[in-house]
Amino acid sequence: MPYSTTSALNRHTGFAGEIHNKLGQSPNLATVLVALGIVYGDLGTSPLYTLQTIVHIIGHEFTPEEALGSLSLIVWSLIITISVKYNVLVMRADNHGEGGILALMAMTGEDRSGRRRWLVIFGLFGAALIYGDGIITPALSVLSAVEGLNVATDIFKPYTMPIAVLILVALFALQTRGTATVGKAFGPVMLIWFATMAMLGIGAIVRHPQVLCALDPVHAFRLLSTNGFVGFAVLGGVFLALTGGEALYADMGHVGRYPIRLAWYCIVLPALVLNYAGQVGNFLDAPDMESNPFFKLAPDWAIYPLVALATLATIIASQAIITGSFSMTRQAMQLGWFPGVRIDQTSAEAYGQIYVPFVNWTMMFLTVALTAVFGNSERIAGAYGTAVSTTMVLTSVLLYEVMRRRWRWTLYQAAATAALLLAVDLAFFSANLFKILEGGWIPLTFGILVFTIMTTWHFGVEALYRRNIARPQQRTEFFGRLRNENVVRVSGTAIFLTRSGKGMPPIIVNYVKQGRCLHKTAIALTVSFESVPRVRPRDRMRCENLGEGVWHVTVHFGFVEIPDLPSVISRATRKGVPAWDEPIYYIERHDPISRKNRNMLSRCGVALFAFMSRNSAHAIDRFRIPSNALVEIGRRIEL
Repeated sequence: MPYSTTSALNRHTGFAGEIHNKLGQSPNLATVLVALGIVYGDLGTSPLYTLQTIVHIIGHEFTPEEALGSLSLIVWSLIITISVKYNVLVMRADNHGEGGILALMAMTGEDRSGRRRWLVIFGLFGAALIYGDGIITPALSVLSAVEGLNVATDIFKPYTMPIAVLILVALFALQTRGTATVGKAFGPVMLIWFATMAMLGIGAIVRHPQVLCALDPVHAFRLLSTNGFVGFAVLGGVFLALTGGEALYADMGHVGRYPIRLAWYCIVLPALVLNYAGQVGNFLDAPDMESNPFFKLAPDWAIYPLVALATLATIIASQAIITGSFSMTRQAMQLGWFPGVRIDQTSAEAYGQIYVPFVNWTMMFLTVALTAVFGNSERIAGAYGTAVSTTMVLTSVLLYEVMRRRWRWTLYQAAATAALLLAVDLAFFSANLFKILEGGWIPLTFGILVFTIMTTWHFGVEALYRRNIARPQQRTEFFGRLRNENVVRVSGTAIFLTRSGKGMPPIIVNYVKQGRCLHKTAIALTVSFESVPRVRPRDRMRCENLGEGVWHVTVHFGFVEIPDLPSVISRATRKGVPAWDEPIYYIERHDPISRKNRNMLSRCGVALFAFMSRNSAHAIDRFRIPSNALVEIGRRIEL
């Protein structure tokens, strides 16, 4: 593990990341289309299943008044949570242009050793839960789209689940090719999708204009207050209309806040409100407890084209979740919270176009398994929402800390704002708790598993680091040993990857001790991942001459950058390091074992860390080191 990470406080040390983002860019049609394609797939496909789920929660008591109340809840939830919370407040909290709950966690300025380490725990757990959301979203979205075929005919009913499975397998299999080319079509397709949704909704509203009175929030309060437990349970269905809200923030670094906001207020929000209103109006005219209310908006001749368009939209929504999981894995890995996994860059131009095989195939297996087990969108909707609602609560808590510590809001301003947001978030969170027995435990369990992996890995790496620096050898002592013991200096250049920045790195000390020799040019190389997205070229590298041909070079990368060590380290000659032809890279690979006096829980933690350490990506995969130039030195160490 020859790299280090820095806390959020290090952004004040002179290694501030280059603000290479689109936050200040004026939105135009192109950027708005990108926002539609990347950001709004999940939110944009929620009308496929939201009202259908609410109808089944209320049952045969779904009267016109309950219908208007449900529509009012959906509309005002979109306004409060998406329009106000995410578009106005949360997206204001950018970490040098990057968003997402990990970026928000970094902005609080806390690390795991601080007194308020619970903020780090909240951020990590929220990030882990997003993986749980990622295995359900594709299954629910694609199943909902394919089930539209059942509105036209019952012929496809036995085959909707197998068709959805085939689509999902094809979607995950195509990830190896990257999404740069296909992604160019995402925006126009989603624009057509939102326009179609709006037109379908307008047609029904013209026939039933009385649904517009649902804009009065009194209908929402009446539904909640007069229906007891059922009214509260409806919130679990209403919450489905908000899924994808976290994507607004997570994808901010790819698109920029202004295009995201413009797309929401001008296209997405109007289309969603019109479509939901149309669904309710159509239901009031011809109640149907079995058919999907979204596809009932379309005339019979348009069902098949609409199913095809809906399938494309759900594939785009699923693609956003998958690529978001890839990006979050890279961020967590480079910040030291996830084991090293292989990452392939699928585009030379766009840093966000990456492919993570381990994450891709794990998500595919779990998503396909969920699709096969649940079988239809109604059942899988019961499992949806627990993970996302928890993440939204944690986001509001972290946002309060940013309001106080970054934006310098008064206690009254921050507390009042956070209280309003948390009141809504906790209401949805509580309603989704009732889904745990229906399958909501699945994403929660998966999230807890990912959280355990993240914390175990981080604490294991830190324990190794502490053991390595427990007895540092001073430079004067090391160089004295070189002279007194007549250590042979062989020709060539050796680069030793190390996390140690004080004294002589243990890997060099051990190499000299065991081999009784050292190259004429020896470089102790530390790779440091900063808590900012990108590092300016002038801050990329620091070189220090330790004497007698030994150098310490520190290379800094942002947490979204792809590290190419050979390319970067070759520039060290400009800062005085002797030139070389073909250096040899040395790296330690540890075999952690548990001390005998540890309890059973600690032994299990060390065993899990040892398993991850043995199976994590090698430096050759992480840093693009040529395979014929890398030497790994094994070392067993007690933790």
